Amino acid sequence: MVPTEDASARKREIEEKLQQEQETLAFIRENLEKSDQLTNGMVSILSSFESRLMQLENAIIPVHKQTENLQRLQDNVDKTLSCMDHVISYYHVAKDTDRIIREGPTGRLDEYLACIAKIQKAVEYFQDNNPDSPELNTVKGRLEKGKELLEAEFRSLLTRYSKPVPPILILDAIGGDEELEAAEDVLLEHLPQAVLHDIICIGGWLVEYGRNQDFMTVYFQIRSSQLDRSIKGLKEHLRKNSATSGALYSPAVQAKRKDTPTKKVPKRPGRDEALDAEMDAYIHCISAFVKLAQSEYALLCEVIPEHHQKKTFDSLIQEALDNLMLEGDNIVGAARRAILRHDYSAVLTIFPILRHLKINKADFDATLQGTAAGTKNKLPALIASMESIGAKALEEFADSIKNDPDKEYNMPKDGTVHELTSNAILFLQQLLDFHETAGAMLASQESTSTSSSYTSDFNKRLLSTYICKVLGNLQLNLLSKSKVYEDSALSAIFLHNNYNYILKSLEKSELIQLVTVTQRRAESSYRELIEQQIHVYQRSWIKVTEHLTERNLPSFQPGAKLKDKERQVIKDKFKGFNEGLEEICKIQKGWAVPDKEQRNFIRRAQRTVVSDAYAAFLRRCADLPFTKNPDKYRKYRPEEVEEMIDRLFDTSA
Repeated sequence: MVPTEDASARKREIEEKLQQEQETLAFIRENLEKSDQLTNGMVSILSSFESRLMQLENAIIPVHKQTENLQRLQDNVDKTLSCMDHVISYYHVAKDTDRIIREGPTGRLDEYLACIAKIQKAVEYFQDNNPDSPELNTVKGRLEKGKELLEAEFRSLLTRYSKPVPPILILDAIGGDEELEAAEDVLLEHLPQAVLHDIICIGGWLVEYGRNQDFMTVYFQIRSSQLDRSIKGLKEHLRKNSATSGALYSPAVQAKRKDTPTKKVPKRPGRDEALDAEMDAYIHCISAFVKLAQSEYALLCEVIPEHHQKKTFDSLIQEALDNLMLEGDNIVGAARRAILRHDYSAVLTIFPILRHLKINKADFDATLQGTAAGTKNKLPALIASMESIGAKALEEFADSIKNDPDKEYNMPKDGTVHELTSNAILFLQQLLDFHETAGAMLASQESTSTSSSYTSDFNKRLLSTYICKVLGNLQLNLLSKSKVYEDSALSAIFLHNNYNYILKSLEKSELIQLVTVTQRRAESSYRELIEQQIHVYQRSWIKVTEHLTERNLPSFQPGAKLKDKERQVIKDKFKGFNEGLEEICKIQKGWAVPDKEQRNFIRRAQRTVVSDAYAAFLRRCADLPFTKNPDKYRKYRPEEVEEMIDRLFDTSA
C-alpha cells in the first residue's frame, strides 16, 4: 500500500506542475500578442515620420542652397570693398605721409620708419600693378626724400653726440703705463644708449631697404675724427700737466701705482725735460690708441654689417694711426739728427718708446686683425726703424768713445774723472734700464740670426759684449789721454780716478753683472789697474825720499869731527828733502782724488813710507855735528811731514 500512495502523490505533484506551466505559457502567449500589436503600431508611426521627414528635407534643401549663395555673394562684396579700400589707400600714401616725411625723423624715428614702410609698400604695389602710373613716380620721390632725411639724421646724430673721450677717462682706462697695476675695466661710452639705438635702426634700414652703403663712409669719417681728437686731447692734457705739476696720470690711477718706480729714461745733466714729457705723452698715446680702437671696433660692430666691419674699421683708424706713426717717424728723425750731432744720450729717448711698442705689439696686432696688410705693417715698420737707428746710435757711441780726441785744454787740470768717462758710464747706466730692449735691438742687426732665434740669453750676451766693447774703448782712450800730462804722477792719478770711477759705477748700477756675462774677471782687472796706478804715483815720491837714504851718507865715529864735504852732503840731503817735500805737496795739493776711501788710502800709504824714512833719517843724523844751526835744516818734525801729506788732494786746504 505504501508504494501506491507514493505514486499517487507523485502524479498529483506532476499534474500541479503541468498546470503551472500551462498557465505560464498562456501568459507568455498573451504578452507576445500584445508585443506584436505594439510593434505594428511603432512601425506604423515610424513609417509616417519617415514620410514627413522626406517631405521636410525636400522643402529645406533649396532654401539652404539659396542662403549659401547669398552669403558667398556677401563675402565677395566685402572682399572687393576691402581690396578697393586697400588699393585706394596707396593712392593716398603720398598725401598722408607728406607732413611726416617733410618734418623728418628727429625725435620720432619709430613713427618715421613706419611711415617709410607704407611708402615702400605703395612703391611695390604700383611697380607690380600699374608701373606707368604717375603715382609711382610720386611715391618713389617720397621714398628717396625719406631715405635722404634718414641719412641726414644718421649723420646729425653721429656728429651731435660723438665727442672726444676725456683725457682723464682715457688715463683711467689705460692704467697710466705698463708699470702700473692692471686698471679696472673702464667703460668708454661713446654715444648715449638712446642715440645708439636710433643709429643702429637707421643703419639697419639703410642696408636692408635703402640699398645704401654711404652711411658707412659717414660713420668712419665722423668716428675717425673723434678718435684722432681724443688722442690729441690726451696729448695736450699730458703736456699741460707735465708743464705745471709734472703729474701725468689721473687721480683714479695714482692710487694703483706699484711700489717699484717707473722705468723711464734717467735724467742726465742738461736733459731736455720738455723732450721727456713729449716722449711720455707719446707712450701714453700709443696705449690710448689701442684701448680706444678696441672700443671703437666694439661700437662699430653694433652699427655696421658684419661683412663690412673690418674694412670700415680699417678706414676709421687710419688718421689716428698715421698721426702716431708720423710722430714715431719724427722721433726717429730727431734721433738721427742727434747722432749727427754726436748727442747719443738724446737717442735714449727711443728706448722707452721702443720697449712700450714691443710690449703693446700683441694688443696692436689683435686690434688690427683683419685690416689691410699696409695697416698691420705700420707698427712693425716703426719698430724696425727704431731698432735700426738705436743700434746705429749704440755703434757710433762706442766708436766715439774710442776716437774722442786727446785735447790738452779738455783735460782736467787736477787729474779728476774725465767728462768722457762720466758720460760713457752715464750712458751705459741709462742703457741698463732698458737692457732687454737694447739687447734685442743689437740682436735685430745680427745678419747671422733670424728674429725667431733670438733668446733672452743671446740678447744678454750681445749687450754684455757691447758694454765690454765700450769699456775697452774707454780704457784705451783714457790711456792715450793720460799721456797728455807731462807729470807721470798726475797721469797716474788721472787713470786711477777714472778706473776707480768706472769700477764703482759698475758695482753701484749693477752693470757689473752684465759685464761679467762675457768678462768674468772684469772686476778684478779694474782693481789691478787701480793698484798699478797707485804704484806709479808712489814712485813720484822717490825724488823726495831718495834724499833720506844711506847713499852718500858719511860714516863717522861718535865725537869725531866731520869734514866740510861730509857736512855739505848732510846739508844737501836735508835741503833736497825739504825742498822736494814742499814742492811735491804744493803741486799735489791741487790734484784731486774724489773717492774719499781711495784718497785716505793713498795718503795713509804715502804718509807711512815718507814719515818712517824721515824719522829714521833724523835718528841717523841726530848726533852728527854737520851745522851750528840744525833747526835751519831740521825744518820739519815727522808729525808735520805727516800733516803735510794729509793735506794732499785737498784744494780747500
